[in-house]
Amino acid sequence: MMHFATPLAFLLFIPWAYATYRMLRHARSQALPFPALSKIPTTITWRQRISALPPLLMTVGSAALILAAARPQSMLSKSHKSTEAIAIEMTVDISGSMMALDFSKSGAPASERKTRLDVVKDTFADFVERRPDDLIGLVAFGGYATTRCPLTLDHTALNHVLTGVKVPGQDGEPADQMETMTAIGDGLAMACARLASATNVESRIVILLSDGESNAGIINPDQATALAKQQGIKVYTIGVGTTGLAEAVGKDMYGREFIGKMEVRIDEAALKRIAQATDGLYFNVKNKDALEKALTEIDKLQKTSIDETVYYRYKEHFTRFLFPGAIAVVLALLLTAKSRRSLI
Repeated sequence: MMHFATPLAFLLFIPWAYATYRMLRHARSQALPFPALSKIPTTITWRQRISALPPLLMTVGSAALILAAARPQSMLSKSHKSTEAIAIEMTVDISGSMMALDFSKSGAPASERKTRLDVVKDTFADFVERRPDDLIGLVAFGGYATTRCPLTLDHTALNHVLTGVKVPGQDGEPADQMETMTAIGDGLAMACARLASATNVESRIVILLSDGESNAGIINPDQATALAKQQGIKVYTIGVGTTGLAEAVGKDMYGREFIGKMEVRIDEAALKRIAQATDGLYFNVKNKDALEKALTEIDKLQKTSIDETVYYRYKEHFTRFLFPGAIAVVLALLLTAKSRRSLI
């Protein structure tokens, strides 16, 4: 999109229009009346051609210089710098039960069905897009907690990392049984540790999403909750999926996908305790729409007004008009009547 950095330069077209009118009028006044027009030779000499060039070159050249003075630009990029924002740590369960298919339509072909984790990733990506000015990071936990992306304003990079998050063993590679378990306490504690490094932020929150019971890890959920409360971190917890038997995607020893059954349980009591102790909220979601609604509610609750500076990077195009315009004006001056007589 073209943009002019100094649009007031276009006001120069007012004197330009007047000067052009006077110049062309003056050129016409230099003609001599000749009664016998039929006696005028029809051949146009090169001197006659040259005499018509200076007004044209001056008119076009000066117009080009005015356009150059207006500084046409095209925007290459735009970046935000926030002085105050919210630091958000998304903490996602990637235990084996996240391969359940209860968020997809039952009976649909396996290729068209999405696992719980697939739906969570898509919904989280939409949430990130609605928070362009917030520092957002990503922690994933199964039997162990790992930081997948540090707190960042580069949400394009964050969503790229989020896309690659998978349940251990999902691609058929060998996975330790411990990796497919659920360490809620370790996940929350890791998120708190990452938020502790955030500076110049108005508030710190964790969105903790889990579909199971805490059955692994060094830190239990109550200890992690106490840590979050001590640091003033608000935790929103989301319990994902149904309980009982659910269809889930699996892979056999040859890497072939199949749909089987698994038993899933959510420790809602623990998730509610975490949210209540940190002044957050607990959401129980059993489908994609409910998950989107929960994240929309969190988005509304955590709005804040911030001061930001927006930096733009432009590509300048004034040289396209400056050099041709300057050349045209110089040629017009060289080909004026006085100069022409000296040349002829």
